Formats: sequence, structure tokens, C-alpha cells
Amino acid sequence: MAHSHDHDGPDHAPHDYGAHGHGGGGAHVHGSTDKRRVMFAACLTGGFMVAEALGGLFTNSLALLADAGHMLTDTLALSLAWYAFHLAERPATSRMSYGFGRVKTLVAYTNGIAIFVIAIWIVYEAWQRFLEPPPVLGAPMLVIATLGLLVNIAGFLILHGGDRESLNMRGAILHVVGDLLGSVAAIAAALIILATGWNPIDPILSVLVAVIILSTAWRLMREAAHLLLEGTPDTLDRDAIAADLRANVAGLREVHHVHLWSLDGSRHMATLHACLDEGVEASPVVAAIKARLAAEHGVEHATVETEFDRCADGEGDHDGHHGHSQPDVAKHRHYH
Repeated sequence: MAHSHDHDGPDHAPHDYGAHGHGGGGAHVHGSTDKRRVMFAACLTGGFMVAEALGGLFTNSLALLADAGHMLTDTLALSLAWYAFHLAERPATSRMSYGFGRVKTLVAYTNGIAIFVIAIWIVYEAWQRFLEPPPVLGAPMLVIATLGLLVNIAGFLILHGGDRESLNMRGAILHVVGDLLGSVAAIAAALIILATGWNPIDPILSVLVAVIILSTAWRLMREAAHLLLEGTPDTLDRDAIAADLRANVAGLREVHHVHLWSLDGSRHMATLHACLDEGVEASPVVAAIKARLAAEHGVEHATVETEFDRCADGEGDHDGHHGHSQPDVAKHRHYH
């Protein structure tokens, strides 16, 4: 049920959160499915990581050791991603009024940092090995790398069917993609070593994989940081949404103080002040605003403060301070 939020109270946010079903419905189904997918991928990755590490030591292959290092951190990262999904299922409280959904974004950011650290270590170790290339056993390396590729493909397919709008899920997929590329590089290096005996290809291909992973990790970290800073999601246009509401909601005269943000990249929230025409009943207009935000813009939770004359924040009348046209609304910089 939609209702006006101009009656604030300490327990109102947790109640409203639960009443609107955030964390339930489609989001809950996605979360439960993604949680299982991440756990399966973590078990696969962790199970093969030990074998690949031993194989890397036996064959003296940096490509295998680098991929095993990926798998070690990926097992930890996938386990952390699973725990983030687990936390997100917990209900909202008076102190955590939006629940624990933001934990998934925090984990995605942490995963991006972990990938950076791994990639830098690979580049350093590759440089050392390029200066003094050690002998590499190509045949065993090829067998182990091929098995690793099959495991990583299985993990990727498991995760790929999940909710890719979730940053936590994308972070988990990124780790597995890094492993998959590492296995491909190890196979290519093994084939070249077997064909030509040129051992420096092993560290060279390891660096190539590290660079590819770094660029993807940077994008993940940048997007996660944007969400943690309460930035407007890339899929939403604040000004266009304000204009759309004014044009399509009867009884709504003007919109200002529009704030848009997302918990995890897929669950969008909004707060706004709605100035109504004189004599209009507030509840139907608030209901129409929330319905429009949900249906047309994918905003699943909105807090609407209704006004008729002066802004409740005490900034004077709308004509002098907020205006009725979009340029005047934009002047005040009250937006995220």
C-alpha cells in the first residue's frame, strides 16, 4: 500500500521496508538462487585449486601457479559472496532499516581490490621469471591446465545463469572469468613450450591475463564505489524521472529534492518532495507517483514527502526557491 511519508518516526523506515516487500518477491528468488550458484562455484574452485597448485610446483609453471593463486582467492571471494547473499536475507532492523543488501556491494568492491593485488603479484613474478626463465614441463602442464579449464567453464556456467544486475554476482563471475582466462593462457603456454621449447611464453601470457583482469576489476570497483557513495545508478536519469512524474501524475504540480540510489545495482530507491495542486488529496497522488516510479523506472522503494505551499525543509516558497520548471529545480543541487 502506498502512503505519504511526511509523518516521520524512528520505526517507520524498517516497517516501510518490510511492508513494501524489499528483499522479497523477485529479489528474494534471485538471491536464493544466486546464493546456491555461488556456493557450487566455490566448491568447484576450491576443490581444483589444491591440485593445480601442486601441479604448478611440479611443472615449475608460473601460469599454473598464477591460476592456482586466482583459484585460492576466488574460493575465498566466492565464499564471501555467498555469505553476503546469506546476510542479505536477514530482515531489516531498527538500526539497519534497509536490511543487509548493501553488504553485497561492499563485497563486490572488496573482490575488486583482491583481484588487483593478485594481478600485481603475477606481473611482478612474471618479470622475475622473464629475466631468468626456468624450465617448464609442458606435457603435465597441458593436462592440468585443460582440467582447470573444464572446472572453470563449469563454474562460469553455474554463475552465468544468475542475476547479472547484482554487483555481488558480477564480482563472483569476474573471479571465475579470471580463472578461465588463466587456464586458457596456461594451455596456450604449454602448447607453445611443447612445440618450440620457448619457456618465456609462460610469464608473458600470465601478464596478458593479469592486464585483462585488471581492466575488468577496475570497472567493477568503480561501479561498486559509485553505489557505496549513494550515486545515481547509470540506468536512471534524475531529471528525466522528475519531468516524467510531472507530466504523467495528475495533481502533481512540481517535484524537487529528488534522490536516487541503489543498494546492490539492481534494487533502486528514491526519495522526493512532491508539491501538489491545491485541494488535491495526497494519498492517491503518492500512490500514483510510486506506481509510476516502479513501472516505468524500476524504482522499487520510494519515500514521498507531500507539500502544498512551502517546502518542509524551510527553504521558502516554491516560486522563489524551487521553481516549477526543471532548470530552477536543477539550480539547487539537492540531488545525489
